[in-house]
Amino acid sequence: MNEIKVRFAPSPTGFMHIGNTRTALFNWLLAKKLGGKFMLRIDDTDKLRSKDEYERAIRDALTWLGLTWSEEARQSARFDRYNAVVEKLKAEGRIYACWETAEELEFMRKRLLNKGLPPIYDRKSLHLTAQEIAAYKAEGRKPHYRFKLLDGEITWNDLVRGEVKYEARNLSDPIVIREDGSFLYHLPSVIDDVDFGITHIVRGEDHVTNTASQVQMFEALGGKVPAFAHLPLLTGKEGKLSKRLGSLGVRELREEGVEAMAISSFLAKLGTSEAIEPFYDLNALALSLDLRKIGRAQPKFDEEELKLFNTRFVRTAPYEYVKERVNVDKMFWNAVRGNLNVVGDIGVWEEICNRELPPVIEDRELTDAAAELLPPEPWNEETWNAWVNEVKNKTGKKGKELFHPIRKALTARENGPELKILLPLMGRIKAYNRLKGLKA
Repeated sequence: MNEIKVRFAPSPTGFMHIGNTRTALFNWLLAKKLGGKFMLRIDDTDKLRSKDEYERAIRDALTWLGLTWSEEARQSARFDRYNAVVEKLKAEGRIYACWETAEELEFMRKRLLNKGLPPIYDRKSLHLTAQEIAAYKAEGRKPHYRFKLLDGEITWNDLVRGEVKYEARNLSDPIVIREDGSFLYHLPSVIDDVDFGITHIVRGEDHVTNTASQVQMFEALGGKVPAFAHLPLLTGKEGKLSKRLGSLGVRELREEGVEAMAISSFLAKLGTSEAIEPFYDLNALALSLDLRKIGRAQPKFDEEELKLFNTRFVRTAPYEYVKERVNVDKMFWNAVRGNLNVVGDIGVWEEICNRELPPVIEDRELTDAAAELLPPEPWNEETWNAWVNEVKNKTGKKGKELFHPIRKALTARENGPELKILLPLMGRIKAYNRLKGLKA
């Protein structure tokens, strides 16, 4: 049995958005579940739009998400290989030159559509005479090149969509090389997949028609056709793609405190028959992967739903998940996590409980009385209510005039975390000194 191998093949022409993050995730999870390898292939054949900053951002995003790769390739380093394959396929009659301009092709397409016919290229260029070709060259025209599809049924058993069938005669021969000599996506991708032994390809359903053409390209190269899984595309909550969804990426979500595993947990189950639940380990998430549970409908992605899920994720996160990033112990984390929206919020609690704060006394009589009424430890979440009721009864203060001076003295803040949770974490000595206006 061949080694299982998948690839993620981003073009470094922009930052990673949520859609291609999802594609990368599913490829990685499938490789992990099947005990295979995950390859990163940089599709940088578009020299004008490809930028180093985008590639760095893609690599950073994958690394932060934990989607590590064991092998990588770069398409711009493989042009000699692509050109050699093209010459072979030209000699075999599977790649042929076409001389129509972009304007002529567009006119042909519209004319066919107006007649209610599919816009399929008529292969007119295959029947040009040498004189006609010479005349085009004299005009200064340069050809583009197409891959010739052979008649017959193209089928594959899609891991998401089930059996897929196309009649080749209903497809247009795909353009593989532009007039300027640059490659389109189709052929280099197939050459790479054959050369690198890719066994499974997971990508968006917008590639389904491409796949039909590429199946014949695999066969023309003598390569084994991989298993395909085409994921329904994400839409916005209104049911259509939005500009925000098209640009929202890992960078923005990370800056806003959304956890990497929250993103992975959310995207892995969105649009499936399974509930979206927190996973704190990619390996466990991979074991849960079942492509058969992916629905055919386009899942609606809502950024706010992800952020709400992230809050739930953080509030149930085990200490082991965060211990390398927080300066608190397990008891402290478990006590406050239910009040956090992002992991970074722990800093406010840690500062109040563990660091020295400037004394802030608004009502000396009240805070002195409160200090003297502090009960002996041990304390728990019931301590606050019992204590503050005693202070209320002793001083006659209530409402804001009771709570605000106590909060200011204990935390040096106008507002913040719940005092009933803070108080036991702060401890009696620190609470007493702060209520007395001493540094603590």
